[in-house]
Amino acid sequence: MLSRQRLFWRLHPYDLPGSDRIFLRACRDNCAYHIRRCPGYAAICERLGFSPGQLQTPEDLAKIPVIPTLFFKRKTLFSMPRRRMAMEVTSSGTSGKYSRIGFDWGSILAEAPMVVNLGFRHHLVSARPAHCVILGYKPHKSNHTGVTRTMFGLSHFSPPLGRTYALQMVDGGYVPDLDAVAAALKRLERAHFPTRVIGFPSYLWFGLKRMEELGLQVKLPRGSRVILAGGWKQHSAQEVDKGTLYALADRVLGIPEENINELFGAVEHPVFYNTCRRHHFHIPAYGRVIIRDPDTLEPLPMGRVGLVNLISPLMCATPTLSVMTDDLGYLTPGRDCGCGIQSPYLTILGRVGMSGIQTCAAGAAELLGKGEAF
Repeated sequence: MLSRQRLFWRLHPYDLPGSDRIFLRACRDNCAYHIRRCPGYAAICERLGFSPGQLQTPEDLAKIPVIPTLFFKRKTLFSMPRRRMAMEVTSSGTSGKYSRIGFDWGSILAEAPMVVNLGFRHHLVSARPAHCVILGYKPHKSNHTGVTRTMFGLSHFSPPLGRTYALQMVDGGYVPDLDAVAAALKRLERAHFPTRVIGFPSYLWFGLKRMEELGLQVKLPRGSRVILAGGWKQHSAQEVDKGTLYALADRVLGIPEENINELFGAVEHPVFYNTCRRHHFHIPAYGRVIIRDPDTLEPLPMGRVGLVNLISPLMCATPTLSVMTDDLGYLTPGRDCGCGIQSPYLTILGRVGMSGIQTCAAGAAELLGKGEAF
């Protein structure tokens, strides 16, 4: 689909008005593709009376059938045979179930320029080599999670001199070793090249608190950065606000707040959301966000809190055109940020109780019948 490639090769990553026309075209093409090739998705569209031709204005994006991420954890929807996919990726499965999302080669070719473009826009790309400390899973043949793929990919924004992982595979399971990470950071204080700390915010918090308890403080070389990906998930009870976490990173690692980036996304919506210098997630041209009323699923105006609905025509192997997360959030006009980016920004407040999402997922399942894969 040329419309998808045209969208994801755009050089102005936050020009939403300028990208509306090609975004709508790419969504129409993507929806038509899935209707032709995925009987389950076609059944949902038919039952809801939706057709791609209804997408004529940005407001019409709200009409696209929304599939909850929880639904992908219960059933498999594919729009092409597995043998034609580039790879199959899973969600983290912290709830005991995980989504299985197929990536086609076209989505990878479209995703790459998006990541590079936004990487340059947020000053993540550097020709200077760096040591990487990854507060996440070391890749393993048995690990197909999207977050592992993401963290490994983030280590390539600068030429990696080496990677130290906080979670190592031992006897068929991952074991954390934050003390080894602390020792590596202490050693890298004397390195000639900067360090990039990449990983879960929860592991950064636990690791830095551990270093503080041990009386370990380092001053990493100039140009060192922190890149956070993923949420707190099973550690949500210990979650702290960004200001507290960033202050701890400055105090223990010597990395100032302006050198800390945070990413947002989902395996069902692999669009690159990166915080601006004021730490807000502005909506890039490659996706759109609708906030929906948890009870009625009707779109809510700017500033109102509701369920986060993510839209992007990136994927052809799996019908993830419009997905509903279990996150609560709200949108704010870009001009209110002050960073210079004019697209609205998304604030995530946390996860909603699962009853409403389960009801929505059950409704989608009812449309599909009893089948397990389509």
